[in-house]
Amino acid sequence: MNNMKQLHKQSNANQRRDEEMPTSQTPPYSPKSLKHPSSTHRYLPRSINYIIKEQRLLFTLIGILIGSAFVILKPSFTTISIADTGRGYEIPSMPRSTAISNQDTVSHYYRPVNKGVGRVPVAIGQKRRRVVVTGGSGFVGSHLVDKLIARGDDVIVIDNFFTGRKENVAHHFGNPRFELIRHDVVEPILLEVDQIYHLACPASPVHYKYNPVKTIMTNVMGTLNMLGLAKRIGARFLLTSTSEVYGDPLEHPQKETYWGHVNPIGVRSCYDEGKRTAETLTMDYHRGDDVEVRIARIFNTYGPRMCLDDGRVVSNFVAQAIRKQPMTVYGDGKQTRSFQYVSDLVDGLMALMEGEHIGPFNLGNPGEFTMLELAQVVKETIDPSATIEFKENTADDPQKRKPDISKAKSMLNWEPKITLREGLPRMAADFRNRILNEDEGKGVK
Repeated sequence: MNNMKQLHKQSNANQRRDEEMPTSQTPPYSPKSLKHPSSTHRYLPRSINYIIKEQRLLFTLIGILIGSAFVILKPSFTTISIADTGRGYEIPSMPRSTAISNQDTVSHYYRPVNKGVGRVPVAIGQKRRRVVVTGGSGFVGSHLVDKLIARGDDVIVIDNFFTGRKENVAHHFGNPRFELIRHDVVEPILLEVDQIYHLACPASPVHYKYNPVKTIMTNVMGTLNMLGLAKRIGARFLLTSTSEVYGDPLEHPQKETYWGHVNPIGVRSCYDEGKRTAETLTMDYHRGDDVEVRIARIFNTYGPRMCLDDGRVVSNFVAQAIRKQPMTVYGDGKQTRSFQYVSDLVDGLMALMEGEHIGPFNLGNPGEFTMLELAQVVKETIDPSATIEFKENTADDPQKRKPDISKAKSMLNWEPKITLREGLPRMAADFRNRILNEDEGKGVK
């Protein structure tokens, strides 16, 4: 009996101890010890062991096979040689231009460097370039833009529209390879391009005499800014100079070696001396900073999109004949000029830019006409009843102007093809349309 009581008390005591013991004092869980790796995997690196155990090796091999098949069947790169320019391509570090299309993304961001052979994407294997044309909405500039776009280049036009017209480039609006920036080259601009055609400057006496200080600033500061840009980004630079650097020449015809006969303080000096200074700056940047440069000396040029009343003799005669006004001849009309059609000039500029010769090069048509002979051709082409009116000659007007283009023929393989009698009807058709629209806008019938 006593034994039964002791067992009952002991059982109750054990039960009370179990109830008083906190859960925190529960003996901790002791995990089983890790199995030792098998002898076959004991000496393998952990990464390889992981791949084998997780069965990822098969997927890795399949991925390698797929990638190899893609490269073999559809290669993304090819090796080309740019024989004519001796330059390869590389990606510039920070493109600063704007708005490109998705389809052109690859080729937009490649620019030439001095490498003979390089691995470049197939998309730009056809010498596609990014080109800036200052004054690109003007008469010559807009025709140059047309040719560059047709060649497949990406073109940026910079113009302040002093003499340029948006209508000259309006047919390119919406083209993802064309950009138009309203900007005055007197102020710097940052772009990433391969080539710079620097045409910005009023070229007719009426326009460059209107603000002579602005004209010389455009020639000097504008050229400095564009040369600075060419130096900074490694672009090739082409300056469109003028036959006016020869002044009233004492040599006839004029060769590039002739230094000219210019009045430095005359009413035309802002243009004549401005262009001479621009040539000096261009050569100094070439000699001092190793900038790739080209210099073209442009002689009288005509064609569609000329300003109707810019004071140049061809546009004056054509516009006056269409309007049934007397053609104005200054002086005795025995002054001579040479006239090249605009498409011939554009071909010459592009040949110069793509060639390996610096210049300067005369770009003009050696066919020489007196003003009276030109008036006669205009009469025969546009209006046989047109009359001539003589006026006093302007100051510093050159008496003779004819280019010697033998240098361009031999080094650029270039010479003009379109005669005056072929080109004038094309220009006259353009002038008729514009004069008709102008008269309709004024309510003239």
